[in-house]
Amino acid sequence: MIDLFLLILGLIWLIVASIQDIKKREVANWLSFSLIAFALVYRAFYSVLFFDLWFFLYGLIGLILFVGLAYAFYYARIFAGGDAKLLMGLGAILGFATSLRENLIIFCVFIFLLLFSGGIYGLIYSGILALGNKGKFAKEFKRQSKINKKLFYISLVFVVISLISVFYFKDLIFIAFPILFLLFPILLIYGKAVEESCMIVSVASKEVTIGDWLYEEVRVGKKKIKPYWEGLSEEEVRLLRKCKKKIKIKQGIPFVPAFLIAFLLLVYLWNSDWGFFKSFFWFG
Repeated sequence: MIDLFLLILGLIWLIVASIQDIKKREVANWLSFSLIAFALVYRAFYSVLFFDLWFFLYGLIGLILFVGLAYAFYYARIFAGGDAKLLMGLGAILGFATSLRENLIIFCVFIFLLLFSGGIYGLIYSGILALGNKGKFAKEFKRQSKINKKLFYISLVFVVISLISVFYFKDLIFIAFPILFLLFPILLIYGKAVEESCMIVSVASKEVTIGDWLYEEVRVGKKKIKPYWEGLSEEEVRLLRKCKKKIKIKQGIPFVPAFLIAFLLLVYLWNSDWGFFKSFFWFG
């Protein structure tokens, strides 16, 4: 069974973080860091009271592993800063099992569930945005298709090569490759069209905040502020708030709900009678 306190702690923090992300498109640092603090302090007290050092160490190992993953996802531009810090906090929570091997499997399964549910969630969320802005999206999709038409030609070359492989090796498993090569340019253009038509907003300069993503370069006096993956710095926000004009900001999809979905799926699978986890534990 999952420790009830850790389950409730993770669930509450993820619900609050999801609401915050949906409303403000950011997750406050105090939320992620307090999750780490509460989880480790609880594990430390438990370890002392019940003479179980490993209960604390599993949380510490999870934190260390997820800090490494968070930095990797952040610099690979998969996660924004708030998402990466929240992932660190969950590392201290997810050591549910009573052995290191089982906990390592839980960490891996959670990352798989997060990426899988995040992909489905992202498609649904972006689809809702596209439907709400049908005219703008359709126009932008046509424009992006023209700009990126070379991608279709390159993709078709790989589709043909992969289809030849299917017939040569006579194995249906290879049919996945032409499907992937065909979907890649479509999904890329779709994502770019959603971003350009639905996720660019103009805000008053006084409303910009640290971490916002600029859509285009802004000149303030003699200084140029350029778009950057890490978002606006404190100094850049201070400068922008001095100019009295609208600033174009690129919003992202609030991704924290995907963390909540993955967490709930993990808890369900771990506590269910389904042999999903057992098949991993018995493997090898």
